[in-house]
Amino acid sequence: MRSLYTLFLLFVLAEVNAQQQTYDLLSYTPPKGWNKTNPENFTVYSTTDNVKGTWAQIGIVKSTVSKGSIDADFKSEWKDLIINPYQQHGVSEQPLMIDTQTFKGWKMCSGLGKFVFNKDTAFVLLNTFSDGQRCISFTLTSNTTAYGKVLDEFVASVSLPKPNGSTATNTTATINVPPSNTGYQFSTTNFDDGWTSVVKEDWVEATKANIKVLLHYPNPDEREDYRNNYLDYAQWLGRTWDMLVAPRYSNLRNYEGLRNNYSDQPGYYAAGLLKDNASGKDVWVTLFKKGQTGWIEIITPNKEAFVQAFGINNPDIYFSAWTPLINLTWLNRFAVGENDLTGKWSNEFAGSLSYYNAYTGLHASTNTHSSKQNFIFHKNKTYNWELTVAQTATGTAAKINQVKDKGSWKMLSNWQIWFSEMERKPKTYNAYFSCIKGGRVLWLQDASYGDYTAYSKISD
Repeated sequence: MRSLYTLFLLFVLAEVNAQQQTYDLLSYTPPKGWNKTNPENFTVYSTTDNVKGTWAQIGIVKSTVSKGSIDADFKSEWKDLIINPYQQHGVSEQPLMIDTQTFKGWKMCSGLGKFVFNKDTAFVLLNTFSDGQRCISFTLTSNTTAYGKVLDEFVASVSLPKPNGSTATNTTATINVPPSNTGYQFSTTNFDDGWTSVVKEDWVEATKANIKVLLHYPNPDEREDYRNNYLDYAQWLGRTWDMLVAPRYSNLRNYEGLRNNYSDQPGYYAAGLLKDNASGKDVWVTLFKKGQTGWIEIITPNKEAFVQAFGINNPDIYFSAWTPLINLTWLNRFAVGENDLTGKWSNEFAGSLSYYNAYTGLHASTNTHSSKQNFIFHKNKTYNWELTVAQTATGTAAKINQVKDKGSWKMLSNWQIWFSEMERKPKTYNAYFSCIKGGRVLWLQDASYGDYTAYSKISD
């Protein structure tokens, strides 16, 4: 089993050999002499030694729309690809996590499980890649370590396209419309999975078939109401329902909601059958919020349609499978036009850490740190960029480090920006806008590694 814990080190050193094949987004060299089959949404290579009673299998799974992060994608893939098919064989509910790293710009996560098949212990290794927009996985399964070298060679041959290049184009398509009253070029996004998002005054409105979703913009009144009145869980949920939902509907029936949710990030959930004042028709309305999702309103023809679409039915205080609703936040994504960037965009972060004596309880020291990254886009396609990091500790002078660069920029697509020089080399960033009331947030991600970072516009 030793090679299974170390084979992923080969990713960073692998050279693609000339006999590669491609399935969906994944390119690889198939093992020689293994049988190939193509069940729906899979390509499978397998081998069996009937004399020794050993076998091994490689399964490459067709890519899907990302859940938004590598953690969410791996959790979903483990459930769908490992737990569900191998549950009757006693597979591990929780995998042994082996590694999480960046591979050619993709986030990669892998985990190991075991199960019993034909009275013999077997292992299964899941490897998931995500760029936040697409997710693709492959599995390695065997009842022996005898095929370790072959599996190592397969892993070393794996290659993926650059994230958010061709994949971003395939993930979303945009409708080019005249600039709205906010001044931005794109106000509609058509997603490949059937959703269409449109910018509205108080929310982003997304539709798919008979489902409508309203991603409400942050509401200062709702936050102040919660803070000033010290409302508990149920009171705040009720007040928010009255503020965001009730004014557009009437004749509430079959109301259901969580009375409590004991979590550091509780899931706020309420739903009921209502009459839509605009159309006069009955609709099932669900209001949801968890963590940083903001308030999400889901409108379906009836409760059955909601349950069928999201798999959530009568949740109680212990309910935790909120992923289908959390993923709706990704519908607040819009392309970037060349004339949208002019001005100064900034990201600023600050934090502190205090130390106390474990024996006396007295305060010992405090360390603070802050960082600020600015992009200034000029109309002539030049830019200025700067990164400032400051650290201070009790009784010491502040340490400030600053890096600056300037050059030219261009749009590679409405989802990518190229910079001629940043930290002494050209860089490409994936980009998109999310909407807030009266404005937008620019999200940038270094295409070679890392997560998205939010920037707000502070001057024209």
